[in-house]
Amino acid sequence: MHGKVVMGKVMRAIGLMSGTSLDGIDVAYLETDGETIAKRGPAQTFPYDERMRNLLAAAIAAAGNLTSRHERPVALSEAEHALTARHVDAVGEFLRASRIEAASIDVIGFHGQTVLHRPEDGLTIQLGLGELLAGATRCPVIYDLRAADVAAGGQGAPLVPVYHRALSAKLPQRPLALVNIGGVANVTWIGRDGALIAFDTGPGNALLDDWMLRRTKLSLDEDGATAARGKADDEIVRDLLSHTFFAKPSPKSLDRNTFATRAIDKLSTDDGAATLAAFTAQSIAKSREHMPEEPELWIVAGGGRRNRTIMRLLAERVQHAVVPAEAVGIDGDSLEAEAWGYLAVRSAKGLPITFPGTTGVPAPMTGGLRADPLPARKT
Repeated sequence: MHGKVVMGKVMRAIGLMSGTSLDGIDVAYLETDGETIAKRGPAQTFPYDERMRNLLAAAIAAAGNLTSRHERPVALSEAEHALTARHVDAVGEFLRASRIEAASIDVIGFHGQTVLHRPEDGLTIQLGLGELLAGATRCPVIYDLRAADVAAGGQGAPLVPVYHRALSAKLPQRPLALVNIGGVANVTWIGRDGALIAFDTGPGNALLDDWMLRRTKLSLDEDGATAARGKADDEIVRDLLSHTFFAKPSPKSLDRNTFATRAIDKLSTDDGAATLAAFTAQSIAKSREHMPEEPELWIVAGGGRRNRTIMRLLAERVQHAVVPAEAVGIDGDSLEAEAWGYLAVRSAKGLPITFPGTTGVPAPMTGGLRADPLPARKT
């Protein structure tokens, strides 16, 4: 616990995470009072099929010119309904496989799919119909967790840092850095006194995944093998790192399409992969410029921890050990889904989920919309 918060009722939560890499839905079970973690339960991933990925890619492309978070042109509306239906199926399949009764779930944390994130314009759009999910699963749903923070002047991301702190409470190393390499990469710096600083560091897997799909029809660089065979173009990496984003003070956040990578089109498949892996690793290492102290340990979660080339390049560029989440007893696949269950409980209890040091919001604040199945049931 932190401060004078008194531990309250433990709630049973399911977290649903669909990330910027468009690969599928992570589902995880968690028991928490919104401060401490009572139990981390089963987790499961439900990959998207090609049709779902294409719908989401079309929605992201269509969202680029939107000026209101409530706009739903045809591409977004179609994707939102299909996305929600896929989440309904995922929850049902997960509960059956885990032998968990839906009636025992106090709340579902629903991330949805981010199709546009421009906090500098006060705009963030996550697709996902919370009321439809609540009605179909018969469980209360907390969704749209970023919007209130952005409306208050925050970045709306990253939201996971408060869960990172709870998850790493028993680790001795401080300061500590917990990096998530998803579609976009982000870092949480946890100080000796539990202080939180968090921000997006730059690209994660999205640019490399997109490159591999264009060049090889494969959705990722398995184990970083393609990047390992190539040679990074240092001039392109330097040019990418000169983007104004990296000089901005934290907190700060990114859209997956912030960086123009047309310069790599002239490279071979291997060299392009090596260049993008180097860009990801160097941008994470560069995040130290915004930290008060050098982390004594770097913990890496998300799909990027499986890219051996990115992990090796990062380890070469920071002072202390870089380890995958599993090395310290954390599940690097289910972490973000667990976090969304944790955030849903905090939201249900009116506890803050974003902070000045994590999103730049003026004061700690809660967030999220709540949808109850009809008739409403208490949590």
